[in-house]
Amino acid sequence: MNTALSLVSAQPDEVPSSALTPGARRIIRQALSILEQHLRQPGVSLLSAEETRDWLRLKMAGLEREEFMVLFLDNQHQLLACETLFTGTLSHVEVHPREIVKTALRHNAAAVILAHNHPSGTPEPSKADRLITTNVQNTLLLVGVQTLDHFIVGHREIVSFAERGWL
Repeated sequence: MNTALSLVSAQPDEVPSSALTPGARRIIRQALSILEQHLRQPGVSLLSAEETRDWLRLKMAGLEREEFMVLFLDNQHQLLACETLFTGTLSHVEVHPREIVKTALRHNAAAVILAHNHPSGTPEPSKADRLITTNVQNTLLLVGVQTLDHFIVGHREIVSFAERGWL
């Protein structure tokens, strides 16, 4: 089966987005647009943590505030939509499971992948990160939506809850 994110295997340069030229930012936006279009083609799925990690690295690298993003997937794990649902401060984002459920139902999603960044650069999950993940997972299960993973994006590393056995 084809996978779009296997095309993006190299680590991006560790350059803050504020240091990028307007032309470089435009090229990155165009690349993301092309990847999103490819992900919506029949037979292209987000199948592995590594592919999702690459996707999130492109989407969330260099963000200055915490943002909570949800990837909405169909029952074949094809991307239906990707939305940043919550934006916070340098060290905190408030997440409302109810809003995630509403958006998942609007997209008719069968599964989700959760992601948020830590602008501090350290992707190690906090106790609050683990608690909100459990709350979101349990709330989504009530409407038949599976939580496949939760990724935390740092500067150099990305932590997967599923890889740690937490989901």
